[in-house]
Amino acid sequence: MKFFVDTADVAAIRELNDLGMVDGVTTNPSLILKSGRNILEVTKEICDIVEGPVSAEVVAQKAEDMIREGEHLAKIAPNITVKVPLTWDGLKACKALSSAGHKVNVTLCFSPAQAILAAKAGATFISPFIGRLDDNNFDGLDLIAQIREIYDNYDFQTEILAASIRTVNHITDAARIGADVITAPPAVIKAMANHILTDKGLEQFNADWAKTGQKIV
Repeated sequence: MKFFVDTADVAAIRELNDLGMVDGVTTNPSLILKSGRNILEVTKEICDIVEGPVSAEVVAQKAEDMIREGEHLAKIAPNITVKVPLTWDGLKACKALSSAGHKVNVTLCFSPAQAILAAKAGATFISPFIGRLDDNNFDGLDLIAQIREIYDNYDFQTEILAASIRTVNHITDAARIGADVITAPPAVIKAMANHILTDKGLEQFNADWAKTGQKIV
Protein backbone atom coordinates (compact mmCIF):
# COMPACT_ATOMS: atom_id res chain seq x y z
CA MET A 1 0.00 0.00 0.00
CA LYS A 2 1.17 3.50 -0.83
CA PHE A 3 1.15 6.18 1.85
CA PHE A 4 0.23 9.71 0.82
CA VAL A 5 0.36 12.48 3.41
CA ASP A 6 -2.67 14.75 3.52
CA THR A 7 -1.15 18.10 4.43
CA ALA A 8 0.57 21.21 3.13
CA ASP A 9 2.83 21.36 6.20
CA VAL A 10 6.30 21.15 4.67
CA ALA A 11 8.07 20.30 7.93
CA ALA A 12 5.73 17.37 8.61
CA ILE A 13 6.14 16.09 5.05
CA ARG A 14 9.92 16.32 5.29
CA GLU A 15 10.01 14.38 8.58
CA LEU A 16 7.93 11.49 7.22
CA ASN A 17 9.69 11.52 3.88
CA ASP A 18 13.07 11.15 5.59
CA LEU A 19 11.74 7.95 7.21
CA GLY A 20 10.58 6.56 3.86
CA MET A 21 6.91 6.90 4.86
CA VAL A 22 5.84 9.14 1.98
CA ASP A 23 4.89 7.88 -1.47
CA GLY A 24 3.00 11.06 -2.33
CA VAL A 25 1.13 14.06 -0.94
CA THR A 26 -2.43 15.33 -1.24
CA THR A 27 -3.46 18.93 -0.69
CA ASN A 28 -6.73 20.81 -1.00
CA PRO A 29 -7.89 24.42 -0.58
CA SER A 30 -8.53 23.92 3.15
CA LEU A 31 -5.00 22.60 3.72
CA ILE A 32 -3.50 25.45 1.70
CA LEU A 33 -5.44 27.89 3.88
CA LYS A 34 -4.14 26.17 7.01
CA SER A 35 -0.55 26.44 5.75
CA GLY A 36 -0.94 30.21 5.35
CA ARG A 37 1.15 30.13 2.18
CA ASN A 38 0.77 30.78 -1.54
CA ILE A 39 -0.48 27.66 -3.32
CA LEU A 40 2.12 27.75 -6.10
CA GLU A 41 5.01 28.37 -3.71
CA VAL A 42 4.17 25.70 -1.14
CA THR A 43 3.20 23.12 -3.77
CA LYS A 44 6.54 23.62 -5.55
CA GLU A 45 8.40 23.15 -2.27
CA ILE A 46 6.48 19.93 -1.58
CA CYS A 47 7.25 18.64 -5.07
CA ASP A 48 10.95 19.28 -4.48
CA ILE A 49 10.83 17.11 -1.33
CA VAL A 50 8.67 14.23 -2.53
CA GLU A 51 9.38 12.10 -5.59
CA GLY A 52 5.85 10.69 -5.85
CA PRO A 53 2.57 12.31 -6.95
CA VAL A 54 1.59 15.61 -5.33
CA SER A 55 -2.10 16.45 -5.71
CA ALA A 56 -2.90 20.12 -6.28
CA GLU A 57 -6.60 20.96 -6.52
CA VAL A 58 -8.40 23.23 -8.95
CA VAL A 59 -10.99 25.61 -7.52
CA ALA A 60 -13.01 26.46 -10.64
CA GLN A 61 -16.46 24.97 -11.16
CA LYS A 62 -16.75 24.92 -14.95
CA ALA A 63 -14.88 22.33 -16.99
CA GLU A 64 -13.04 24.77 -19.24
CA ASP A 65 -11.85 26.75 -16.21
CA MET A 66 -10.79 23.58 -14.38
CA ILE A 67 -8.78 22.53 -17.42
CA ARG A 68 -7.06 25.91 -17.59
CA GLU A 69 -6.25 25.82 -13.86
CA GLY A 70 -5.13 22.20 -14.11
CA GLU A 71 -2.74 22.96 -16.95
CA HIS A 72 -1.30 25.83 -14.91
CA LEU A 73 -0.85 23.66 -11.80
CA ALA A 74 0.75 20.89 -13.86
CA LYS A 75 3.53 23.29 -14.82
CA ILE A 76 4.69 23.51 -11.20
CA ALA A 77 6.58 20.21 -11.38
CA PRO A 78 6.57 16.90 -13.28
CA ASN A 79 5.10 15.02 -10.31
CA ILE A 80 1.97 17.15 -10.00
CA THR A 81 -1.36 15.32 -10.02
CA VAL A 82 -4.25 17.63 -10.85
CA LYS A 83 -7.11 17.22 -8.41
CA VAL A 84 -10.67 17.78 -9.67
CA PRO A 85 -14.06 17.30 -7.97
CA LEU A 86 -16.42 14.49 -8.85
CA THR A 87 -18.95 16.62 -10.69
CA TRP A 88 -19.98 16.36 -14.33
CA ASP A 89 -17.71 19.29 -15.16
CA GLY A 90 -14.97 17.67 -13.11
CA LEU A 91 -15.30 14.50 -15.17
CA LYS A 92 -15.03 16.53 -18.36
CA ALA A 93 -11.88 18.15 -17.01
CA CYS A 94 -10.54 14.76 -15.95
CA LYS A 95 -10.98 13.38 -19.45
CA ALA A 96 -9.30 16.37 -21.07
CA LEU A 97 -6.39 16.53 -18.62
CA SER A 98 -5.74 12.78 -18.60
CA SER A 99 -5.90 12.70 -22.41
CA ALA A 100 -3.25 15.43 -22.41
CA GLY A 101 -0.97 13.19 -20.36
CA HIS A 102 -1.57 14.60 -16.88
CA LYS A 103 -2.22 12.53 -13.78
CA VAL A 104 -5.65 13.29 -12.33
CA ASN A 105 -7.05 12.67 -8.85
CA VAL A 106 -10.85 12.78 -8.81
CA THR A 107 -11.88 13.76 -5.31
CA LEU A 108 -15.04 13.91 -3.16
CA CYS A 109 -16.26 10.46 -4.22
CA PHE A 110 -19.15 9.11 -2.15
CA SER A 111 -20.66 6.34 -4.27
CA PRO A 112 -19.63 3.37 -6.44
CA ALA A 113 -21.45 4.92 -9.40
CA GLN A 114 -19.28 8.02 -9.15
CA ALA A 115 -16.17 5.83 -9.00
CA ILE A 116 -17.16 4.06 -12.21
CA LEU A 117 -17.54 7.37 -14.03
CA ALA A 118 -14.14 8.56 -12.81
CA ALA A 119 -12.44 5.40 -14.08
CA LYS A 120 -14.17 5.73 -17.45
CA ALA A 121 -12.99 9.36 -17.64
CA GLY A 122 -9.37 8.25 -17.22
CA ALA A 123 -8.73 9.17 -13.58
CA THR A 124 -5.34 8.15 -12.21
CA PHE A 125 -6.76 8.11 -8.69
CA ILE A 126 -10.27 8.05 -7.23
CA SER A 127 -10.60 9.47 -3.71
CA PRO A 128 -13.51 8.02 -1.70
CA PHE A 129 -13.99 9.91 1.57
CA ILE A 130 -14.24 7.38 4.41
CA GLY A 131 -14.51 9.75 7.37
CA ARG A 132 -17.11 12.05 5.89
CA LEU A 133 -19.31 9.07 5.04
CA ASP A 134 -18.94 7.75 8.59
CA ASP A 135 -19.86 11.20 9.92
CA ASN A 136 -23.16 10.96 8.04
CA ASN A 137 -24.04 7.43 9.17
CA PHE A 138 -22.80 5.68 6.02
CA ASP A 139 -20.11 3.00 5.96
CA GLY A 140 -17.04 4.56 4.36
CA LEU A 141 -15.08 1.31 4.33
CA ASP A 142 -17.93 -0.48 2.60
CA LEU A 143 -17.59 2.04 -0.24
CA ILE A 144 -13.91 1.13 -0.57
CA ALA A 145 -14.86 -2.55 -0.78
CA GLN A 146 -17.52 -1.91 -3.43
CA ILE A 147 -15.16 0.13 -5.60
CA ARG A 148 -12.44 -2.53 -5.25
CA GLU A 149 -14.85 -5.22 -6.44
CA ILE A 150 -16.05 -3.17 -9.41
CA TYR A 151 -12.58 -2.10 -10.51
CA ASP A 152 -11.31 -5.67 -10.27
CA ASN A 153 -14.31 -6.95 -12.26
CA TYR A 154 -13.41 -4.76 -15.22
CA ASP A 155 -9.67 -4.31 -14.73
CA PHE A 156 -9.96 -0.54 -14.35
CA GLN A 157 -6.48 0.92 -13.87
CA THR A 158 -7.64 3.82 -11.67
CA GLU A 159 -6.08 3.50 -8.21
CA ILE A 160 -8.30 3.64 -5.12
CA LEU A 161 -7.00 6.40 -2.86
CA ALA A 162 -8.75 6.10 0.49
CA ALA A 163 -9.20 9.65 1.81
CA SER A 164 -10.73 11.43 4.78
CA ILE A 165 -8.80 9.08 7.04
CA ARG A 166 -9.51 9.78 10.71
CA THR A 167 -8.09 6.78 12.57
CA VAL A 168 -5.41 4.10 12.45
CA ASN A 169 -8.20 1.55 12.02
CA HIS A 170 -9.27 3.35 8.85
CA ILE A 171 -5.78 2.75 7.46
CA THR A 172 -5.50 -0.91 8.42
CA ASP A 173 -9.05 -1.72 7.32
CA ALA A 174 -8.54 0.04 3.98
CA ALA A 175 -5.35 -2.02 3.53
CA ARG A 176 -7.22 -5.26 4.25
CA ILE A 177 -9.94 -4.35 1.74
CA GLY A 178 -7.36 -3.63 -0.93
CA ALA A 179 -7.16 0.15 -1.32
CA ASP A 180 -4.14 1.00 -3.44
CA VAL A 181 -3.31 4.16 -1.52
CA ILE A 182 -4.29 5.91 1.69
CA THR A 183 -3.87 9.59 2.35
CA ALA A 184 -3.88 10.64 5.97
CA PRO A 185 -2.77 13.52 8.19
CA PRO A 186 0.76 13.18 9.59
CA ALA A 187 -0.57 12.65 13.13
CA VAL A 188 -2.64 9.63 12.09
CA ILE A 189 0.27 8.02 10.24
CA LYS A 190 2.56 8.55 13.24
CA ALA A 191 -0.12 7.11 15.56
CA MET A 192 0.23 3.78 13.75
CA ALA A 193 3.37 3.19 15.84
CA ASN A 194 1.48 3.47 19.11
CA HIS A 195 0.19 0.55 21.18
CA ILE A 196 -0.47 0.39 24.91
CA LEU A 197 1.25 -2.99 25.20
CA THR A 198 4.36 -1.63 23.49
CA ASP A 199 4.44 1.17 26.08
CA LYS A 200 3.94 -1.24 28.97
CA GLY A 201 6.58 -3.62 27.65
CA LEU A 202 9.11 -0.84 27.23
CA GLU A 203 8.37 0.44 30.74
CA GLN A 204 9.07 -3.02 32.17
CA PHE A 205 12.27 -3.46 30.14
CA ASN A 206 13.55 -0.07 31.29
CA ALA A 207 12.77 -0.85 34.94
CA ASP A 208 14.53 -4.20 34.77
CA TRP A 209 17.53 -2.72 32.98
CA ALA A 210 17.92 -0.04 35.65
CA LYS A 211 18.14 -2.80 38.26
CA THR A 212 21.11 -4.36 36.47
CA GLY A 213 23.17 -1.21 36.98
CA GLN A 214 24.72 -1.72 33.55
CA LYS A 215 25.43 0.57 30.58
CA ILE A 216 25.73 -0.42 26.95
CA VAL A 217 27.98 2.52 26.07
